[in-house]
Amino acid sequence: MNPNLKWKIISIAFVILFSIYLLIGYPTFPTSVAQIKDNFSHQIKLGLDLQGGTHLILQVQVQDAIAQETDQMVDRLNKQLRDKKIPFDEIRRVDDTHILVRNVDSTQGSAFRDFITQQYGNYWDASSATGELNGYMLTLRQSAISSISDATMTQSVETIGRRINLLGLTEPTIQLHGRKDNEILIQLPGVGDPARARIVLQAGGQLELRLVHPGGPYTSQAEALSPTGGILPPGTELMPGKNELRSTPGAVPATELWYIVDRAPIVTGKDLRTAQETHSNPNNPGQWQVNFTLSQEAAKRFGPFTEQNIGHQLAIVLDHRIESAPNINGKIEDQGMIEGNFSQESAHDLALVLRAGALPASIKYLEQRTVGPSLGQDSIRHGVQASVLSLVVVMIFMVFYYRLSGVNAVLALILNLLLLLAALSLFGATLTLPGIAGVILTIGMGVDSNVLVFERVREELRNGKSAAAAVDAGFDKAFLTIIDTHVTTVVSAFFLFWFGTGPIKGFAVTLTVGLIANVFTAIFVSKTIFQYHLSKMERQAELSI
Repeated sequence: MNPNLKWKIISIAFVILFSIYLLIGYPTFPTSVAQIKDNFSHQIKLGLDLQGGTHLILQVQVQDAIAQETDQMVDRLNKQLRDKKIPFDEIRRVDDTHILVRNVDSTQGSAFRDFITQQYGNYWDASSATGELNGYMLTLRQSAISSISDATMTQSVETIGRRINLLGLTEPTIQLHGRKDNEILIQLPGVGDPARARIVLQAGGQLELRLVHPGGPYTSQAEALSPTGGILPPGTELMPGKNELRSTPGAVPATELWYIVDRAPIVTGKDLRTAQETHSNPNNPGQWQVNFTLSQEAAKRFGPFTEQNIGHQLAIVLDHRIESAPNINGKIEDQGMIEGNFSQESAHDLALVLRAGALPASIKYLEQRTVGPSLGQDSIRHGVQASVLSLVVVMIFMVFYYRLSGVNAVLALILNLLLLLAALSLFGATLTLPGIAGVILTIGMGVDSNVLVFERVREELRNGKSAAAAVDAGFDKAFLTIIDTHVTTVVSAFFLFWFGTGPIKGFAVTLTVGLIANVFTAIFVSKTIFQYHLSKMERQAELSI
């Protein structure tokens, strides 16, 4: 046998064995039929439309993040202007993108403008406020709004991804959806409890520790505002809390309690190092709490703060609602707890949300669908039936029309499908219903490639060439045509992958991998089979002589 042909056969055998190993021999070498089936089911990952699961489209309310930036700017300016000894009467937020600074000392107007330009010129523009003597209006720049929006969307995708990973959900799809609507597409194949997943995803997870002003809690907003004449003290905020926080024995508890708290938190969720659920009372297994640990930097702030406010209440705020307001009994540095009527699951989910990080803005559900496993199984059955039927019809036609050459084409098609599935397994790609359509299209492209080659070979035989010369010439002339059609289709698939979402990407990936495998099988493998058959015929002819 020709040494070159021998190495071709060895390389093809290696590819076949490696592909089989990827599909049924990994991660545990099988010792039974059941283990082979189990390995195969784990290696081929199914998408939402085949496995069943939950499909969600969320809209991130980026305006919340813009408003938060404005609130933080108000707090920063209050402190920084006092530190720089620039007198003013009031700093207040007009709306989400405007801040009014009233009655800046006329002798410090230039210093104020220079400070804003130097410190915040990339984000805020300062101009004279209409109708205000020595007043200035700060306006958030459009470029800053765009930057905040982009950062909010990126952080939201990352945070949601961390939460889903901590829930233990496998093969999720999390990506931006649409173009300018601040939407996120989430697909959770096989998720067993979509309601719980939705609650965990929607939880803001914005933890804050704020000082409570004396006098509360109050049973209504009007009661909270009455001691100060209906106006909140500067730098404070009225915030609701749960009715189980405090109640008078024998009295009917209010549906909601209200506290006056500092607007600026001393600690936020960004300062958390870890959070873990635990029993709040060892004698009562049904009561749970969430313990958290702060970073070293936060502990340096929190220690002196609690030491200075012993005897006061500290509000533990989650998503702008007070979960508990315990008294500060001593200096606390790096540890705390959140108490409430938590079950083990709700405490676990809250700890999960805190560990994953807070969403930078609230989210709104625009669409939710659930695909049942039975529907997914129907899709798999119909897709497999279509693939097998198309393959069988093609095989019958190729064998009937091309005889032994048709058998060659059938072997190449089967190897093409084997390589396609092995590649999906190797790269961890997800097979979707459009992906099955890509498999069927790959079969058609494979047949087309073999027909091109066989007709070229026939043409060369009619021109009087020997079988070996006709095979070489036929494959050489068909090669460029096959490459041209495949490259054109792969480019189209690339754009489908780039601009498509979800299942469309699955179709593009399957089609691309199938076409690459087809070039290998239709050119290299098919030609090697021809050469082996011709070599065998030559040896038989020599023996007969």
